[in-house]
Amino acid sequence: MIEPGQRRWNNHWTHFLAFGLGSGAAPKAPGTFGSVAAMPFLALLMWLPLWAYALVLVVAFVFGCYLCDRVSRDMGVHDHGGIVWDEFVGIWITFIAVPLNAWTLIGGFILFRFFDVIKPWPIGWVDKRVAGGVGIMIDDVIAGVFAWLVLQAVLWLL
Repeated sequence: MIEPGQRRWNNHWTHFLAFGLGSGAAPKAPGTFGSVAAMPFLALLMWLPLWAYALVLVVAFVFGCYLCDRVSRDMGVHDHGGIVWDEFVGIWITFIAVPLNAWTLIGGFILFRFFDVIKPWPIGWVDKRVAGGVGIMIDDVIAGVFAWLVLQAVLWLL
């Protein structure tokens, strides 16, 4: 049995998932690599009816709160940079009911990363004040909502 403090992304299932199937182990920009790793799942999600896509997001968020809390406690670091399950959920939120093509994929990705990195209000405010797994997840959820709103506005204008 691997003790919590000895767990790494590649030797325990919770760490493997929290580290975005290993993408969060990238030495530089793990959040960006996590977002990229989440993109292929859009090919599956896009085939779901909207209600099922929303259900997947709710389940992924609730599971992510547990997962991120457990892994951050195991590692002894709140919101370790390698924990990217929150990026997975955030990028999936960005593409709710968005027709997928090269332009929307690139645009949505850039928008999500912008809001996730810059953390304008209220993202940064929430990021600093909410602890645990919910705190790790919620800023990326809000960043995903902001990116979705901008992407929807651009699509509406075009």
